[in-house]
Amino acid sequence: MSAPRAVVLLSGGMDSATALAWARHRGHECHTLAIDYGQRHRVELAAARRVSAALGAAAHREVAVDLRAIGGSALTADLPVPHARPESEIGAGVPVTYVPARNTVFLAIALGWAETLGAADLVAGMNALDTSGYPDCRPEFVRAFEALARVGTRAGVEGAAIRVHAPLMELDKAGIVRLGARLGVDFSLTHSCYDPAADGAACGTCDACVLRRKGFREAAVPDPTRYAAAVRT
Repeated sequence: MSAPRAVVLLSGGMDSATALAWARHRGHECHTLAIDYGQRHRVELAAARRVSAALGAAAHREVAVDLRAIGGSALTADLPVPHARPESEIGAGVPVTYVPARNTVFLAIALGWAETLGAADLVAGMNALDTSGYPDCRPEFVRAFEALARVGTRAGVEGAAIRVHAPLMELDKAGIVRLGARLGVDFSLTHSCYDPAADGAACGTCDACVLRRKGFREAAVPDPTRYAAAVRT
């Protein structure tokens, strides 16, 4: 019996890499999808390719969607990325790094590819506990999209039990680090920084870097991230 196929959204970050490892561990034949959406931190696309190959995905695809055309985010417009925010402020409100409708667009493309592959499983790395206040990283969003997929696709109306898996939803960053380490994720291949240097080094002070550093510190796992400057951990 062949392994069930899954489309895994892969940003190149630690969360999506761990979600891919989870899907592989569950026995899925994984097809990874990275979205070139005009993001300023485009080094993540190269990271996604590395992670996909290292974790044995059956195929990897990049799809271009120009979200810079609508802007509205520090990741897709000429707006400054916040730095050195206290951890208490991260998650308190929706930050300027939120990209309008990003996860909706990403999951829609993943769903389309899943239909062409005959896959009924989508996997994504959203997590609600240690996030930066993004509304499209909540359980309510994931369940709503799953319901949409079942009524808005041929596969769904013909009876396919389409599932959207968010296996990290209830984990904090330390829990994600521990799970990824157990599943063999090489975190040195991943990239999380919102505002990397020209050579791809992480800034160490944006929200994503703060949460990543916190995760490794609390998990008592060495942080393999290459930072642009010495950062106190």
